Amino acid sequence: MSFSSLGLSEAIVRAVSEHGYTTPTPIQAQAIPAVLNGGDLLAGAQTGTGKTAGFVLPILQRLTATPTEGKRKIRVLVLTPTRELAAQVEESVRTYGKYTGIKSLVIFGGVGINPQISAMRQGVDILVATPGRLLDHHQQRTVDLSHVEILVLDEADRMLDMGFIHDIKKILAILPKKRQNLLFSATFSDDIKRLADSLLDNPALIEVARRNSTVEMITQKVHPVDRDKKKELLTHLIKQNNWHQVLVFTRTKHGANRLAEGLNKSGITALAIHGNKSQSARTKALAEFKTGDLAVLVATDIAARGIDIDQLPHVVNFEIPNVPEDYVHRIGRTGRAGATGEAVSLVCVDEKKMFNDIERLIKRDVEIVVVPGFEPDPHAKPQPIQMRSQDHQGRGGQGRGRPGGGGQGQGQGRGASGGGGGGGQGKPRSGGGGGRSSGGGQGNQSSRGGSSGQGAGQNAARPPREGGGGSANTSARSGGGGTTRTAKPAPALFRKGTR
Repeated sequence: MSFSSLGLSEAIVRAVSEHGYTTPTPIQAQAIPAVLNGGDLLAGAQTGTGKTAGFVLPILQRLTATPTEGKRKIRVLVLTPTRELAAQVEESVRTYGKYTGIKSLVIFGGVGINPQISAMRQGVDILVATPGRLLDHHQQRTVDLSHVEILVLDEADRMLDMGFIHDIKKILAILPKKRQNLLFSATFSDDIKRLADSLLDNPALIEVARRNSTVEMITQKVHPVDRDKKKELLTHLIKQNNWHQVLVFTRTKHGANRLAEGLNKSGITALAIHGNKSQSARTKALAEFKTGDLAVLVATDIAARGIDIDQLPHVVNFEIPNVPEDYVHRIGRTGRAGATGEAVSLVCVDEKKMFNDIERLIKRDVEIVVVPGFEPDPHAKPQPIQMRSQDHQGRGGQGRGRPGGGGQGQGQGRGASGGGGGGGQGKPRSGGGGGRSSGGGQGNQSSRGGSSGQGAGQNAARPPREGGGGSANTSARSGGGGTTRTAKPAPALFRKGTR
């Protein structure tokens, strides 16, 4: 099967061929005809199987087949959860649409809004955006979405994990009622199917692999190791095996910084990317990593979404993710487009249960390999991971949180709230100050619930888009004092009856 046999024009096929692709992947072979038919689509595919081209190519075909007269209008809206993924999708639009005359633009937070306003005034056919920055433009009346014909939710599962469901609902209310809706997701959870039921009209369903499965071309292994020997083991693996391009995952931003600093001291070039880094710093680090000038890129889960590097050989889980599905996304950065790859997990005694949950999710046992000289202490006792994380001692949490609270705290995990500052028992979706009870000091937070804390003083969560005192370390639409950065849970509608 060729791309031209799927109904794509010569101009699009030529651009695809120049990029080195001649045969559609399974997701592309099924998605392209479905999108060209004009109906809604729910598509699930393993990360790295070409799902971006699965919707970009037929969208380009549809727009070129029905050109509009006069000034360009936004006919396609693609929503992504992160800046990096948005940039990658828009780059694919430009790459595959280079001979079509289609004009695209990417907008996200963390950079100036005025250049984006100027670009949209010149006319855009395809807009790729993160939800927060898109709503900022809508409130300033600098974007016109009244002519959108096709809506794409890319990485829809991550949209829910990061608490974007309310932003998505606001955007849906702005868009024309008559449109084509496409949901693409690397993992295919029950939450996604419930969202699809409320959004899609009699959609085609494509699932090219068992849900939450991992790419078969990726070699997976576990290296058991004591918690205080992880950095030493990682350094040993990189030097002993002569690894030159390694993507390493940590759970926290502070942990990413600390690991990158330690690797550099060991003579290994490394940089960290996460939500606290400026967009220019993240872009520079990613560019150096892609060209091979940087040996190690240390990333948090959210910052790594959208990293698409051909032939990336190694992914290392320096710390095991709290959410098992994130493991699928992490290791999917390697083994892309049919290439081989290796995923290594450094697992200490504290993380054994977490990795067991991952093995149940992916329905396979991962090979365990003990590295000589790094044998774990058989008498070591597990410790609660949050007690050991310095990010929980008053550093901002991960994720996107709409409300901010006072003080400092850590929010991490799915459906979590940031703790700290105001302490007390917080509601899910609240940031920082812990909602209804008084308290100061430090808050801890469970992976799915609210927050708790101790101390004195009152600090209620603030409403969306309202700023508090201190230095807010939130996304473009987050408010609040301190350095809280929180993740919101999916509402009860999407959690009912799930695990």
